[in-house]
Amino acid sequence: MAVGTRVLPKKLFIKTYGCQMNVYDSARMADVLAPLGYERTDLPEGADMVILNSCHIREKAAEKIYSEVGRLRPLKSARRAAGGDMIIAVAGCVAQAEGAEIMRRAPAVDMVFGPQTYHRLPEMVARAARAGTRDAGPREGGPGRGVLETDFPVEAKFDHLPDAAAPQGVSAFLAVQEGCDKFCSFCVVPYTRGAEYSRPAADVVAEAARIVAQGAREITLLGQNVNAYHGAGPDGREWGLGRLLRRLAEIDGLDRLRYTTSHPSDMDDDLIAAHGEVEALMPYLHLPVQSGADSVLAAMNRNYTADEYRRLAERLRAARPDLALASDFIVGFPGETEADFAATLALVEDVGFAQAYSFKYSPRPGTPGAARAGQVDEAVKADRLARLQAALEAGQRAFNDAMVGRVLPVLFDGPGKRAGQLAGRSPYMQAVHAEADAALLGAIHPVQIVAGHANSLSGRVLAPAAGAPDMPAVVAPAPDAGVRA
Repeated sequence: MAVGTRVLPKKLFIKTYGCQMNVYDSARMADVLAPLGYERTDLPEGADMVILNSCHIREKAAEKIYSEVGRLRPLKSARRAAGGDMIIAVAGCVAQAEGAEIMRRAPAVDMVFGPQTYHRLPEMVARAARAGTRDAGPREGGPGRGVLETDFPVEAKFDHLPDAAAPQGVSAFLAVQEGCDKFCSFCVVPYTRGAEYSRPAADVVAEAARIVAQGAREITLLGQNVNAYHGAGPDGREWGLGRLLRRLAEIDGLDRLRYTTSHPSDMDDDLIAAHGEVEALMPYLHLPVQSGADSVLAAMNRNYTADEYRRLAERLRAARPDLALASDFIVGFPGETEADFAATLALVEDVGFAQAYSFKYSPRPGTPGAARAGQVDEAVKADRLARLQAALEAGQRAFNDAMVGRVLPVLFDGPGKRAGQLAGRSPYMQAVHAEADAALLGAIHPVQIVAGHANSLSGRVLAPAAGAPDMPAVVAPAPDAGVRA
């Protein structure tokens, strides 16, 4: 529709499931579609295009997509009845793994495409518009009317994406690596995201500079296995993640750096040293261990032992004494015994985690773990998960309680739950709420912690030092503050 010669914008709704990499990808899809006139909206009602950006990590991931398509189908029918249209698309890892089945089972879906094909969206939209797929029944004209793009293209996706159009805010994501070559036996990522690929360092630095120019003060580097980053450096040498972090820390106005998600086998000496040497690198590291039992780790193809993980944690804390560790755990992997589970609880006690995510094992079709003998009973998995989460939650609460009385630099990034309140993040990724003037949004400001909670901290805003409206990126904790459970 046009008014005079001006084309009215089209509405784009994207629902994102899963990891931060998907959040980043959703933003980039919006950037790709912006030249076609699409503007993001917060609701699917009235949208010209809906994209479900899926994640295959969680249990029943595909079923959640089908349920969402079912809710969208009446909206699409209503749009058609009113003379309009709604393109429904499924993107992400579920699309990559089950694309043909989605097209067969959900005829309301017009487009299915994998994570490596987002730069081809304009072409796919044009094909979907020409195809004129219907809401129900067989696709008119027989098979092939829907758009299915799940091949891994020869060209690198990052080389064909436009510059980010919209600011992400004071905290931003930046993908530097994707794919994974580890082939953990429980994980679909190597099959849905492909082989490891690292962006050239100059491209990363240029994008980071643009993000900071748009107002970001904190950047989190993303990748399926981000510390496996090995990108071409502008000096003609290969750069690891430690070297890249050091260069990014030189960007004026970039006060905080983080990265996720990591694999213990790729924590090299330079990256460990960077945690003690790069002031902007926050003292919080998400380092998934998955299990504390060597037999389970071997079955998972993790390629390290529990004691090797313990020693790695010690090395990291030697480099940065105030470092807080977070992790991931899977309980009930095939063959896990009660003794194996006890070893996991022992590792939790030994290492101490400020935060952790824990899940019951659920088979992913096509992964080696799904075919393993010794599948654990659901009731046993549920019991173990409850016991593990109790231990992890106790550690997280103890870590938060240890902050009481401390002064932390908080990056305020949004309103709090109550009037007159702002919310932000501590260097340790804790949510912090405090009564504060809205003028502090986007600032790093000193906050004295007055209470610790299960998942957040409450604080009191302090007056900054004269002539220093912002605090330094981090204030080191007292030696006895404790990062262990």
